[in-house]
Amino acid sequence: MENNIHYRELKELTADDYELIKKYFSLRQAVTCESIATSTYIWKIYYNTKYYINEYGIVFVYSNKDEVFTFTPICKQEDIKACFLDAKKYFNEVLGQKLKAYAIDEEAIKELADLDDKFDIVEERMYFDYLYDAEGLKNLSGKKYHKKKNHVNGFKKAYEGRYEMREMTFSDKEEILSFLDKWHSMRDIVDEYKRDDYELMGIKYILNNCQMLDIKMFGIYVDGALEAFTLGTYSEGEKTAYIHVEKANPDIRGLYAFINQQFIVNCFPEALYVNREDDMGFEGLRQAKMSYNPIKLVKKYEMYEK
Repeated sequence: MENNIHYRELKELTADDYELIKKYFSLRQAVTCESIATSTYIWKIYYNTKYYINEYGIVFVYSNKDEVFTFTPICKQEDIKACFLDAKKYFNEVLGQKLKAYAIDEEAIKELADLDDKFDIVEERMYFDYLYDAEGLKNLSGKKYHKKKNHVNGFKKAYEGRYEMREMTFSDKEEILSFLDKWHSMRDIVDEYKRDDYELMGIKYILNNCQMLDIKMFGIYVDGALEAFTLGTYSEGEKTAYIHVEKANPDIRGLYAFINQQFIVNCFPEALYVNREDDMGFEGLRQAKMSYNPIKLVKKYEMYEK
């Protein structure tokens, strides 16, 4: 372990911490978006993300509005219970409150199930990740993808000769940020937590500060203007592409379906699965994610200390 680590010292998450924390993220494959460092950075402003390190791994401490909580500890599978109990101790003795933990994945719950005398464990649908068959999203073959294929073909026919697509890099950040601002101004989302605003702030933070992240970015241009953008991460151990961001001009029919397909085709050809994260409880987003025929909903839970 590095000599400069001070155990249980609470630190704000910064881009400079990436080389340290990525070692911990590699200790376990949880198949959830919270287990990917990129997602942690995107949402660091929203969650006011801080963390401390103990002898087992990392405990993230989040705060939003008047609530302080954590997620699944970032550590080896066999250390989850010990790391979680250390988090309980930290919340109780240092923060002076009972532990709240959200988005706890199923494999972690197996390690924590015998704590049901100390915690209420509740399944929470809004946190479920949507997992898809990568080949299905790439080929859109068969009856269940018929509508999506029609959308893709409709876009290609309507804009034949007028669109181009390419992988994007951090050198394109000004163009990407300009598009995201334009996309954001077109949206009219009612959300008391303003997650749409904070997601935009998080993407801007990554583009401005996190060039060390191993991410893929892809864009589609129509008539020379960037009209769709997406950003994702690949987990080699899970053979899974994680789609963290996907934005497209909603006035261009079929564009969302087209970038959804082409991002996987062009940037994650080796992927067996695609994780498109959760729906945050938005009914429209839930319908959109279900329309792509997930092969599994990755369950997650909340835990409240009694």
